[in-house]
Amino acid sequence: MVADVLQLESAAKQQDAASLWAELRAEAEAAIIEEPLYAGLIQATILDQRDIWRAFAHRLAHRLGDGDLPRLAVRDLCVSAFSANPPARLNVVRDLRAIRERDPACRRFLDPFLFYKGLAALEAHRVAHWLWHEGRATLALHLQSRISEVFGADIHPAAQIGGGVFLDHATALVIGETTVVADDVSILQSVTLGGSGKQSGDRHPKIERGVLLSVGAKVLGNIRVGEGARVAAAAVVLHDVPAHTTVAGVPARVIGATGGTPAFSLDQMFGSYGEGI
Repeated sequence: MVADVLQLESAAKQQDAASLWAELRAEAEAAIIEEPLYAGLIQATILDQRDIWRAFAHRLAHRLGDGDLPRLAVRDLCVSAFSANPPARLNVVRDLRAIRERDPACRRFLDPFLFYKGLAALEAHRVAHWLWHEGRATLALHLQSRISEVFGADIHPAAQIGGGVFLDHATALVIGETTVVADDVSILQSVTLGGSGKQSGDRHPKIERGVLLSVGAKVLGNIRVGEGARVAAAAVVLHDVPAHTTVAGVPARVIGATGGTPAFSLDQMFGSYGEGI
């Protein structure tokens, strides 16, 4: 029975990936007509590719290749990582859908695929994470460095990040080595998931499903932010955050409950009407 359920879930995810890929290709074909100057890149990156994760590999290689590691080498690393890791391939789809569903500025799948550095940083991290666990730390750290240089996000290759994660802008984002981010989390710019000092071992935050980390939030130490919680802008969190609560301030304290799933709604309001965080 369990095997049957898992098989059905896998089939549904594969069908969703195929549906998104078809929609992305249709948007790409329309974009070539809209802007012929971009036709070559769109053709090579999307329309000449067999599936969405190979398209991501091609796009990441174009953006991350440099004098130390040329584009073809980066592309091959990305293809190897996605080929060997089916969950990462499915997370590519979930991450792209998360942006389309949550970001009011996103008008089609093509825009984040081509241009959003938060998405690019996340998918490149998935490649670096695979390299790290394959014992290829040098290349993993090279990718971490390039992600930081190109996209402005510093994510340690060992950090564990689930699917359906939305990194909005990703500028000045820092995620430490032993951080764990669950599925369906939204993280806005200038967030730090860091240590609280010079401790070794497991020293970084654990972020549970559905959490919203607002602009400039700092979560420090091996602490847990519970499911469906919301961390206000510029809050400094030094202790566990209960599930379905809002915390704010320096240091952060519980100021109320959250309704629904903050990561999905991106609702950054609390207290009386008009009082923002």
